[in-house]
Amino acid sequence: MESLVIAKFGGSASGIDGEYVSDIVDRIRELKKNSKVVAVFSATLTVHDGKRKSLTDLALHVGGKSEQGNAPDMSGFKRSYEKLLEHVSDKYKPECKETIESFLEKARRAFEEAREASSFANEIRSRALAFSGEILTSHVMNHIIKSNGIKSDVVSYDTWPIITDNNIESTNFVVSESLARIESLEQLIRQNEVVSIGGFIGKTADGVETTYERGGSDRTAADLGILLHKKYDTRIDFEKDSAVVSADPRIVSDELEDITQLSYNEARLAGMFGMKILDPIAIKEILEHGVDMPIIITNMKNPSKATTIKRKLDGQNGHPLKIVTGKRNCAILRIESESAKRLLESLELDKRYSEFVILSPYTRDDIEFTRILFLDSDYVKRNERYVLGFDSLASITYNRGVITLIGDEMWRVHQIVSKASSKIGNAGLNILNMDAQEETSRVIIVVDDSAENIETAIRAVHSERSKITFS
Repeated sequence: MESLVIAKFGGSASGIDGEYVSDIVDRIRELKKNSKVVAVFSATLTVHDGKRKSLTDLALHVGGKSEQGNAPDMSGFKRSYEKLLEHVSDKYKPECKETIESFLEKARRAFEEAREASSFANEIRSRALAFSGEILTSHVMNHIIKSNGIKSDVVSYDTWPIITDNNIESTNFVVSESLARIESLEQLIRQNEVVSIGGFIGKTADGVETTYERGGSDRTAADLGILLHKKYDTRIDFEKDSAVVSADPRIVSDELEDITQLSYNEARLAGMFGMKILDPIAIKEILEHGVDMPIIITNMKNPSKATTIKRKLDGQNGHPLKIVTGKRNCAILRIESESAKRLLESLELDKRYSEFVILSPYTRDDIEFTRILFLDSDYVKRNERYVLGFDSLASITYNRGVITLIGDEMWRVHQIVSKASSKIGNAGLNILNMDAQEETSRVIIVVDDSAENIETAIRAVHSERSKITFS
């Protein structure tokens, strides 16, 4: 079976206005030596109002202004793509310039629609994001790759393989419809060394533009793997500025350890609880469709530094406490368990929402209550009436942060819960809640989300990691 690597390049991989594009080309040249390559691109980064942001963020800003009645300012997009155009050879530059102008005109018309409708939402929003960001980025990158002598092509939106449901702004992958439209992509793969495609963007069966939630380019890479794994020996490669380490290096600087392997479960938990490894929904979709393929997190500047994510790891693998991470802006819902069953069923089937975990239940006055930890309190605030509609006596506590210890084999660590809680107490923090379940591969410690509490707790627990013993 022929090898295929689905390589996802985030905005940071290309740098500000494509400053690291040559590194992407070098990496693709290396990957294609032994495999066909499908390159998934996020929107590149730029600088707007003195701040570093993605072109997606710029589109959201322009869309918000358009919604308020302002004429769309396309200058930021044009300036960024003009810088990318400098990496295109003279042979392909006229065609690439024409593509940029065409796509930005489509985006401008979408912003104008938002101004006329006084609303930047649904199809208008998705169309503006698609044609100003990810899809246009993939077309420009295709010209850059071809300029470097690599046989390459790009997926046209007319033959888009990622088919989704009708939830326009937070859409969901529909594998059956996507498989019915995969032939065009397969043909491109057969005919080329590299095929480029934009991430984050979907399309309904009726042709309406849709978007995943933020981090959606990770899901695009996973979805392509789901579609192609039976016809190719497929792996997914997330090209980043570092492989996985035992804590966020922006928070912890001492005694960081390179993590060479993670299970799907460990990686999904780490993503849910704050580590920028990959979108946990991407792994969830892979698991839901029964697919088993390796996911590699690669340091693009130093590819020898990599973390392999597999469904199951072979035996014991290094320190059983893999990662210490933290998440701000959480909320805890306390609700009668009978009502919680109905809420959880609705979240899964109606909302298709899964950014929460079930904590240990408790009993009061002979009534069992369920505690649900939501990892995005903004979502709860937006949907508070819906959530409380299942139990009017339920209560929601906001302003919570969690520190999470992750590892499938943490049961091998002696007194891990007591040691972690002791270190957090010694750091002067008050533990509001703690949940440790051997079967879930994680220990959750809840604290007040204020000041530097989360960062302080992460550093405190991680400092103990190198000292603890395990069987």
